[in-house]
Amino acid sequence: MRILVVDDDPLTLEVLSARLEGWGHQVVTSQDSEAAWARLEGGASPHMAILDWMLPGMSGLDLCRKVRERSGPYMYILLLTGRTGREDVLEGFEAGADDYLTKPIDWGELEARLRAGERIVNLQNELIDAREALRTQAMQDPMTKVLNHGAIMEALDREVDRAHRENHPLALILCDLDRFKRVNDRYGHVVGDKVLREVTRRLRNCLRSYDALGRYGGEEFLMVLPNIDHDNAAKLAERIRVAVSTEPFRVDSLEIQVSLSQGLITWTVPTGIPAERLIQAADRALYAAKDAGRNRVRCVRFDPGDSDSVEECPSPSSGSDQDRSG
Repeated sequence: MRILVVDDDPLTLEVLSARLEGWGHQVVTSQDSEAAWARLEGGASPHMAILDWMLPGMSGLDLCRKVRERSGPYMYILLLTGRTGREDVLEGFEAGADDYLTKPIDWGELEARLRAGERIVNLQNELIDAREALRTQAMQDPMTKVLNHGAIMEALDREVDRAHRENHPLALILCDLDRFKRVNDRYGHVVGDKVLREVTRRLRNCLRSYDALGRYGGEEFLMVLPNIDHDNAAKLAERIRVAVSTEPFRVDSLEIQVSLSQGLITWTVPTGIPAERLIQAADRALYAAKDAGRNRVRCVRFDPGDSDSVEECPSPSSGSDQDRSG
């Protein structure tokens, strides 16, 4: 374990550190609470802290309280004290200490208490990992491993609020694989699922690290693109179209050609509106791309104040003419 030891007595600090390192622990030391707190605020993340109660300036008890007030991974705290009175012990526990040890230190007792603390720290880490796994599972589409419908809509809500608050442009792309039902009908859903996962990979490779990608439903994907202007968003949508449609999808011995249609919305003067308004505009643009022959991008500049001013702009791609059925 990584252990922070705070004691103003250099000899005690040296002896205690040597013993802990001999037991296989990584030790960080400090002779005063202010320096220890600055280290914690700077990003240090020990699993356990051993604090002397009586310290100059901020006491070990005060440092314990400050640690408990901050967010972050749980730190097991052991207080070293010469006080043995019931009220003193209760005060230490009320400050947030997990355990205490009286001076002079009994090394066997310290080792036993460290083992108990290690079990608690490990259990805490397991609970954190389980919670994160559940959180990921709740937000993730199980097949494509991108955000699911609920999570991508939450991401859109956050970015709409941020765009309005910081006056940054925002764009989103709603895309749909063209006639994907034919792939499933001809090759089966196992092959169709593999194609969907590869589509997801190609989409993700086109996006920036802070863009959000989610499976909106079935063969539809939603991309939320913060802080991007109209021209760059249109270029990005075209890169996506080319990335999906140019190279065939290879599944086992099969080569499958897939394309997608995209509705791109750019919003350069953000105001406080529901995110659903953007989705509705993107949906209209997507249907315009489908009606125009598929495998293409249709863009609209969004103006929430006047729906008539939301005009379709030319796609940067010519696409490929296909019939409108299906």
